[in-house]
Amino acid sequence: MAKYGEGDKRWIVEDRPDGTNVHNWHWSETNCFEWSKTFFNNLFTNLKIIDDHENNLQITVKKVEKLSGEAYVNVRKGKIIPGYEISVNLTWEGESRDSEGKILQKVKGGVEIPYISDENADEDPEIRVSVKEEGKIANSLKDVMILKGKGLILEKVRVWVESMSKGGPVKDDLESKKVLPKNSVAVEKKKEEEVVPVAKEKGKKGCKVISLNEKFNCRAKDLFEIMMDENRWKGFTQSNARISKEVGGEFSIFDGSVTGTNLELEEGKLIVQRWRFGSWPDGMQSMVRIVFEEPESGVTVVKLTHTDVPDEDRFGNATVVENTERGWRDLIFQRIRSVFGFGM
Repeated sequence: MAKYGEGDKRWIVEDRPDGTNVHNWHWSETNCFEWSKTFFNNLFTNLKIIDDHENNLQITVKKVEKLSGEAYVNVRKGKIIPGYEISVNLTWEGESRDSEGKILQKVKGGVEIPYISDENADEDPEIRVSVKEEGKIANSLKDVMILKGKGLILEKVRVWVESMSKGGPVKDDLESKKVLPKNSVAVEKKKEEEVVPVAKEKGKKGCKVISLNEKFNCRAKDLFEIMMDENRWKGFTQSNARISKEVGGEFSIFDGSVTGTNLELEEGKLIVQRWRFGSWPDGMQSMVRIVFEEPESGVTVVKLTHTDVPDEDRFGNATVVENTERGWRDLIFQRIRSVFGFGM
């Protein structure tokens, strides 16, 4: 064994005069608590849970009342190691109206998420919903908040957990410091030349394109009907939906989180729609094109192209593309398979 200071210098990571942490070799830790406060505020401030005009119900998460605990990200040899144990308290408000629009009762309540930990990153945390007022209407609003709100709140929490797993506030810094091996530069350049022109051709600047191919054990016309039927949407998404079956007609799904317009409809073959998520920057619109093909009887292949999906939402969260793609896979296509028995 070589004496201290006499080892092969090729294997020694020295402190550089410019302070650069080469390849993130050294251990570094970043406190993410204040960043997380801002992140959660962006996720939950005035978050619409339900705006049901038919049943005259409105429920909204108003703000983050309290966030406590700790959150940090460690980096060692370029590996991201998140650590966190936090609790979150939210406030919510709801109101019920009669058939004439007169307010029957307004209520206020709370949502407690007592424990979100990196040890349980693959599990959804417990959510406790409470209401301050008493009475039948208050309890009904609380029940609706539990039924409709818990799933949406968990979805938002997963966004933060996923962001932490990618580095939290140091994600962009880590990306910028990545050093490519010399022999990979030409390969990466070639990849850019192959990919970038396609993105420029199909999407706007600052936007991405999502392309999915999904297979279902059903007839194409049956799947088309499901995707254009608001009652079936309500069933498999467990959320409110309004869908016009006419070209030029409007639709609203996931309790109004997504709105848009039908541009082209060809029964059993094609759906083209303009899509917009409520959390996107003002004026931002995307385009969804769904082609239904039936290569053999009883087997349908869906080819989805979702263009002009923005990189970030209005709050600066850079998870829009990933969340949108996961939404198509898990919240729409997979649920259709599960509910209607169309699995392959």
